[in-house]
Amino acid sequence: MLSLFLPLFLVLMFLGLPIVIALVAAPAVLLALNGQERDIVLLYRNVYNGMDSFPLMAVPFFMLAGELMNRARITERLVEFSQAMIGHFRAGLAHVNILSSMLFAGLSGSAVADVSALGSMLIPAMEKQGYDRKFAAAVTAASAIIGPIIPPSGIMIIYAYVMGESVAALFLAGIVPGVLIGLALMAVVRLMADRAGLPPATKRASLRERGRASLKAFFPLMTPLIILGGILGGVFTPTEASAIAVAYAFVIGFFVMRTLKIGDVPGILTRSALSSSVVLLLVGAAMAFKTVASLAHTPEMLASFVLALSDNPLILLFLINLLLFVVGMFLDAGPAIIVLGPILGPVFTGMGVEPVHFAIIMAVNLTVGLLTPPMGLVLFVTSSVSKLRVETVARAVLPFLAVEVAVIFLITYVPALSLTLPRLFGFLD
Repeated sequence: MLSLFLPLFLVLMFLGLPIVIALVAAPAVLLALNGQERDIVLLYRNVYNGMDSFPLMAVPFFMLAGELMNRARITERLVEFSQAMIGHFRAGLAHVNILSSMLFAGLSGSAVADVSALGSMLIPAMEKQGYDRKFAAAVTAASAIIGPIIPPSGIMIIYAYVMGESVAALFLAGIVPGVLIGLALMAVVRLMADRAGLPPATKRASLRERGRASLKAFFPLMTPLIILGGILGGVFTPTEASAIAVAYAFVIGFFVMRTLKIGDVPGILTRSALSSSVVLLLVGAAMAFKTVASLAHTPEMLASFVLALSDNPLILLFLINLLLFVVGMFLDAGPAIIVLGPILGPVFTGMGVEPVHFAIIMAVNLTVGLLTPPMGLVLFVTSSVSKLRVETVARAVLPFLAVEVAVIFLITYVPALSLTLPRLFGFLD
């Protein structure tokens, strides 16, 4: 009977119960029906134990750093830098939108923050320059999903904690896939430029203008370098790096750019605390959920089922990508990783798939799911920012979604794209 906890969880979730409650209620009900009341106490104790972790403290610190960066209006400097570098290309402002998302990813690690910060600025600017609003919204939404892939990434930290992997290895493994998605989106924009009648190239920025934009963006662009450099150099742990990111963002906002005020602090702390509490509760509930999954031998049962379908890892990776894509339509990336990671991870690593490689497959696939209806969070935020219907944004984003799915399969079947950097830095054999 205990093995029914996963179907019961899905039923409770689709009935509208919050995911956190469903994660602990499903196994608790089955434990009670199974006469294991004593294990229910252990289940809820594991919720607290799941949150009581030094590595997991990186999540609220990175969220706070992102809030500080957003409020400090660093976005404007990143857009100005991107405009100076590539604004002269055909459909230049669309390319600027994508590059800004890639740069902003190194500061916030959040797709929603990306859409909110960049979309409110770039969608009206693109429309004023002659772009169709639907196209501007689609580019913004499609490029926003790079946020959780390029480090620092909240979902990578969660996966590393839940699955016992190295945060630094996952950060490194996400760089090339994130850049690949950005370049693929730029290629789509270039191919659409003539057919869609996108605005022609603008005047190339002078060396002086590029230098001025680079100086303005210097301190924000140093953030991911400080974080990654410190972690890889052994100067500090990922958790310590997140605290340093907060201190760095504070100094930049208050003393370098002087765009932050003391009155902004309560709102920043409140927003980051609320976001962090949601994530930490999910992680705690997931660790309790993982305990019951182990007691019910769910990974072993799933492994037997998967191996009965095929013993070819290439076919199984194709099937798991389809499954994750469907899951991404209904669950956000964080909760999906928390629920499915402990179940699917052992199956594929047992078949010889490198754990870091599988982590990236899962993270990228579920992040792209933020673009898919009916529950794609990025679609709803883009709809709110652009004042367009969700269905309109969903249709406009289809060409970009297609190329992102193609990149997912490229990452899946070419492991070197994810694993080369972790190997170069000694995190993998």
